[in-house]
Amino acid sequence: MADTPIAVAASSSVKLRRVAAWRGIRVLAWNGDVLYGCRGYQIVRLRVRPQIGQSAEWEAVARFRPVWWRNVTSRSALSYRLMRDGFHALAILDGQTNNQTMVGAVPGALVTRTPSSEEFHVTHQVQRGTRPLHVTAVPSGSIYWGEYFDNRERAEVHIYVSTDCGRTWQIAYTFPAGSIRHVHNMVYDRWGDCLWILTGDEGAECKVLRASCDLGSVEVVLAGNQQARAVAAIPTQKGLYLSTDTPSEKNHVYRLDRAVGKVEQVGALSSSSIFGCRVGEALFFSTMIEPSSVNPGREVQIVGSTDGMQWQVLARWKKDKLPMHYFQYGNAFLPDGTNSTNNLAATTIAVEADDLVTTLWEVESV
Repeated sequence: MADTPIAVAASSSVKLRRVAAWRGIRVLAWNGDVLYGCRGYQIVRLRVRPQIGQSAEWEAVARFRPVWWRNVTSRSALSYRLMRDGFHALAILDGQTNNQTMVGAVPGALVTRTPSSEEFHVTHQVQRGTRPLHVTAVPSGSIYWGEYFDNRERAEVHIYVSTDCGRTWQIAYTFPAGSIRHVHNMVYDRWGDCLWILTGDEGAECKVLRASCDLGSVEVVLAGNQQARAVAAIPTQKGLYLSTDTPSEKNHVYRLDRAVGKVEQVGALSSSSIFGCRVGEALFFSTMIEPSSVNPGREVQIVGSTDGMQWQVLARWKKDKLPMHYFQYGNAFLPDGTNSTNNLAATTIAVEADDLVTTLWEVESV
């Protein structure tokens, strides 16, 4: 396996030191110092210690049994990409490491693993689209996901909630017909004890909304143009950082000040961005290869910052030669959840050398 290419700017306040890499695993979520991922339809985890290395082994936790043919397609990297196999999101409820409820998104369904089981079971069949982009848990134990489907006719869009550890689901909130296209993400903010809801895709459909954790209150904070079109958001004590996801304009990182509500452009991105995460005080966003006349690049990047104002390209990969429509855009998946370690994890897909490779770096401040 080739070493992941890394380019560190001379003036950067943060750099990445590659620790290990594993092929065939996609990262999903952190839970403290435990990193969860999937190998096809099997959930695996890795406890990240200070001296972790290439020989570290992932432990199998639980699995989902899909329809028979997905057991076949998920074994090959190319058919895995073609069929969009595996887990695409995972939320982990509080509990002991070996005794946790997990809710995941797989093609066509929401699936739940109870503490007494080693298997995930379908708890909701997705009726519109194939899956939500993210699943989000809040401290009360409620679990949310928003509908993500093509929605060309701009029908109403639902947010679903489970209050019984993912066993059953109900509609918690509905966006009226014509108000949005779909829900991109819901992010819990522990400093504001609120949810940030991100929607798209055109004009006033692009919204950043702040909601109470029971969705009893939902207010629009940003809306109305492509610079309010976001999928990734990182809450911090002083503000909310957003990366834009637009093929029709240049993409940027924005900071929404928590105290005064001011929105400030703080960084430039080479293309659309749909994943972000935090490691200690450092913030990271990845970019996706979605070429357009405005964003012509064919390079996946990870950008990072320790102060939220100076952003540097820290890693980059070239898109492979396979067609994007069938075999996915080049991307670097960053995990959800709360990370208590000093390590950044990312899974690259549809890139040269490191297709479906999870890389772990130590984050170093300089």
